[in-house]
Amino acid sequence: MTQTPDPADAQAAASAPNETVDPRLLEVLICPVSRSALTYDRARGELISRQAGLAYPIRNGVPILLREEARDLDDTGTDPDASSSGPAPQPDPAPKTRASPR
Repeated sequence: MTQTPDPADAQAAASAPNETVDPRLLEVLICPVSRSALTYDRARGELISRQAGLAYPIRNGVPILLREEARDLDDTGTDPDASSSGPAPQPDPAPKTRASPR
């Protein structure tokens, strides 16, 4: 007897973030907005364009390179690949005192 696939399982598999994308495809794709290289974020299932500040989704192994489908990187306040947003601000040094004229 043949089992019919559960549509819920198929939908969950389609939206899984750890989908694989052909590495050869990743080598030739560029951001349609900035025309710059894209970085593959396997954990989120996205192609990242740092120059444009966008993250393009990958659905069913197919990159969706449409601006209206892309997520702004600052939507979540963080870039998943950035370790920090830069050096921490330094406190102002103590004000210099002027020597009084004698």
